[in-house]
Amino acid sequence: MRFGLVLLGATALLSACGGESKVKPAELESFVATAELSPLWRGSTGKTDDFVFTPAVVANSVFAAGHNGTIVRYDEGREVWRVSLDEKLSGGVGSDGQLIAVGTPKGEVLAFDADTGKALWRARVSSEVLAAPSVGEGLVVVRSGDSQITGLDAKDGKRRWVFQRSTPTLTLRSNVGVLLGQTVVVAGLPDGKLVAINNQNGAVIWEVAVALPKGATELERVVDLTSLPVVREREICAAAFQGRVACFDIATGNQLWGRDISSSAGIDMDERRVYVTDDTGSVHAFARETGASGWKQDKLFMRAPTRPIALGRRVAVADFQGVVHLLDAETGAFVARATTDGSAIRADPQRLADGFVVQTRDGGIFALQPR
Repeated sequence: MRFGLVLLGATALLSACGGESKVKPAELESFVATAELSPLWRGSTGKTDDFVFTPAVVANSVFAAGHNGTIVRYDEGREVWRVSLDEKLSGGVGSDGQLIAVGTPKGEVLAFDADTGKALWRARVSSEVLAAPSVGEGLVVVRSGDSQITGLDAKDGKRRWVFQRSTPTLTLRSNVGVLLGQTVVVAGLPDGKLVAINNQNGAVIWEVAVALPKGATELERVVDLTSLPVVREREICAAAFQGRVACFDIATGNQLWGRDISSSAGIDMDERRVYVTDDTGSVHAFARETGASGWKQDKLFMRAPTRPIALGRRVAVADFQGVVHLLDAETGAFVARATTDGSAIRADPQRLADGFVVQTRDGGIFALQPR
């Protein structure tokens, strides 16, 4: 739903749950489990419909929302409060533990008190909000469907700055937001660029190309960054659709290494490796320092696995049938598997202190612990 021509056909190819695919997804193969994915707790919120809602985790609290206007807070699985709005939602949830923020298809941002669920303020941005707002440092930073990034004051929702670039004619419909740090906002752009913005005034600090458009047609030249970059110490890594995975020095923007691989689902990183889910459904591991290939798990072909999440000796991804897969971080082999409610998991899994949480298309909230 970006302004201009939106590339919907590509997203259908990327996601086996987003309409019929001409390529049959892989059937799950049996394996000898050497670990467990134990349920911690289960909750629910409204269905997501065609939108992607990502839970927000702050300390021991999980905030979640659904398209029907439901917002809920869980503390270690115990429901603290639930709000039912008389309007539809399209993006959420963002929180810093004091304030939570969600977005609407009408381009409004709604803020609530994290302790009570009480409505605080609402503000309007340039177009529909597909991504979870980022909250912190006295700001609510919102990326709207036309890729405009707006910094709102967390106290009252007043606009403090706007960052806007022209977008290519053809782009992917994406729910990607931004990373908000102490002094910068980092965002991927539809033209394959990664940009660091001063979070006080919206000025550009540095800008780098993760991928450059190639090919003769507009379709071939789409290189959107449709997933969040990941930061660890002085490194930031990002992935582009029909492009590359690349890592940079976060202070200067200098590239450390890059690999040609197409990813719209996203990446994660631990002390030794960068993990990437590519657009065929394969999960890759690359050496963090050099980008050298480590392993490739290709048994999830066209099952639309999510961004991988690094969990110590394990890596977790979830797929279009609501199945959660646990991989060995050293080899990529399957070590455990768990089912949820059978509906697609499209949002990024989120870390908990003792595991991680996923949200399904049918509104199920599942907290799991690797053992």
